[in-house]
Amino acid sequence: MAFNLRGRSLLTLLDLSPAELRYLLDLAHNLKQERLGFQTYQRFQGKTLAMLFEKRSTRTRCAFETAFGEEGGHPVFLSSADIQLGVKESVEDTARVLGRMFDCIMFRGFKQEMVEALHQYSGVPVFNGLTDEFHPTQILADLMTIEENIGELKGVNFVYTGDGRNNMANSLMIGMAMMGVNCTILAPESLQPEQDLVDTVMGLAEESGSEIRITDNVKEAVEGADVIYTDVWTSMGEEDKAAERIAMLKPYQVNQEMMDATGNPECLFMHCLPAVKGKEVTFDVIEGPSSVVWDEAENRKHTIKAMMIASIC
Repeated sequence: MAFNLRGRSLLTLLDLSPAELRYLLDLAHNLKQERLGFQTYQRFQGKTLAMLFEKRSTRTRCAFETAFGEEGGHPVFLSSADIQLGVKESVEDTARVLGRMFDCIMFRGFKQEMVEALHQYSGVPVFNGLTDEFHPTQILADLMTIEENIGELKGVNFVYTGDGRNNMANSLMIGMAMMGVNCTILAPESLQPEQDLVDTVMGLAEESGSEIRITDNVKEAVEGADVIYTDVWTSMGEEDKAAERIAMLKPYQVNQEMMDATGNPECLFMHCLPAVKGKEVTFDVIEGPSSVVWDEAENRKHTIKAMMIASIC
């Protein structure tokens, strides 16, 4: 079933209904098969994408740029050193100008308020490529990767371990709850998600039939897991807290002992990357047979392409 998402922005996954999220995943699977079958289309011919970056990027930049270019569109990279975004010109004025020149905008930076202002004033679809609060396009790729490797989403037991109040934990909770995945956030009490968001996610889980758990107990969290997921212990912009985070999160490192404690020899390891091997995950796990991080990285492109096709074609 097709959904009319034309003209829609994606600022958080809460902008989508579960059925719309399901549609984007189905579209992404089809687009990946097109690519593997050397089928070439030009769905974005004559269209332009503004890519605004305050934070460095490998996967997000490459996924947006290749996805748009493969379909015949023209992506334009704009770093904070290239334009006046919030410096000599207000965000609102920059948004109005970009909206007159581009068909859509991608933003990757710090404040969620920035991507929301771009959406409010540009008049074109805006895609959140990462803010301090949310990373919705990453979760599209994560869900696709789980489905490829396990065969389904509903009823899968998913565990995120590490900093439980960062943009990845926030977005993973939303996406997993929407798709009926049982989601556990494993983190020390001081790094657990905000209660307002947990309450919202619990409402989504009640509708989908999934279970949401927040705990600091490693053994309890990982037993029976189908997926163990982690992220860097220190997010961009928080480098001054690195030593403190390492001390707090060392017990939550993904290592072979944790993978074995799941009791599931088929348990997958996932990471949004970049990874600091030897910190949040050991080398043997991320480079071992349980790791699907490279599938996950590739799927950024297919899911981002699906999102843009649905919104601007």
